[in-house]
Amino acid sequence: MAEKREEGGFLETIKVILQALAIALVIRTLLFQPFNIPSGSMIPTLLIGDYVFVSKYSYGYSNYSMPFGPDIFSGRILASPPNRGDVVVFKLPRDNETDYIKRVIGLPGDRIQVIDGRLYINGVIVPRTPIEKAVTENREGRDVPVTTYRETLPGNSDHPPVEHTIIEIEGDHGINDSTELFVVPPDHYFMMGDNRDNSTDSRIAPELGGVGFVPFVNLVGRAEIIFFSVKKDESALAFWRWPWSVRWDRLFRPVH
Repeated sequence: MAEKREEGGFLETIKVILQALAIALVIRTLLFQPFNIPSGSMIPTLLIGDYVFVSKYSYGYSNYSMPFGPDIFSGRILASPPNRGDVVVFKLPRDNETDYIKRVIGLPGDRIQVIDGRLYINGVIVPRTPIEKAVTENREGRDVPVTTYRETLPGNSDHPPVEHTIIEIEGDHGINDSTELFVVPPDHYFMMGDNRDNSTDSRIAPELGGVGFVPFVNLVGRAEIIFFSVKKDESALAFWRWPWSVRWDRLFRPVH
């Protein structure tokens, strides 16, 4: 009798575990998926060591937004296009596997160009206001002086203008500071990082190691909230170091 009770208890435990895994899979597939930020391309909005929840339902679903990328249908179902200013996770078009996170700057049909470090959308310069001076690391890991700006992306009849912060290295005149004129194709988007001088994004062609235009089908979801954050070079798994390693002021901060 005792053996039957033990067997029943074991089977019940297995059942509960399987149910929990099924619920977690549904949530990860259809609702929210966690991502960590491995690079500084979205500073100051997102820092290395941030962990964000990405809503999977915001733009509908495609093969690329599903776990393991199964080839089960074409296009998107329940599709809803992103707005300019959204921070999105997408599959890198040149391999359709690597996850990138950037901000939507150009919508289909938009004309995008950067001239002397200033962003132009459809021939109009995007306004920005300097906020403060700061220091950050460049691609080589050296500290460099930067200026933080508040940039206002234009809205449209369906969506208001979007204010967000960017940084630019003082005195830098790299290849990303003056670009050709880009015309965004139908069903594609133009992405840029908020760390304008340290971001591999749509300003760089895929054949040169960049991103290029991002197809709508490659979007995984929209970044919604920072749910955890640890300082650079710290491990989120080292819980005994959390009192010193966690950036407590960034927890549950919305991404915008």
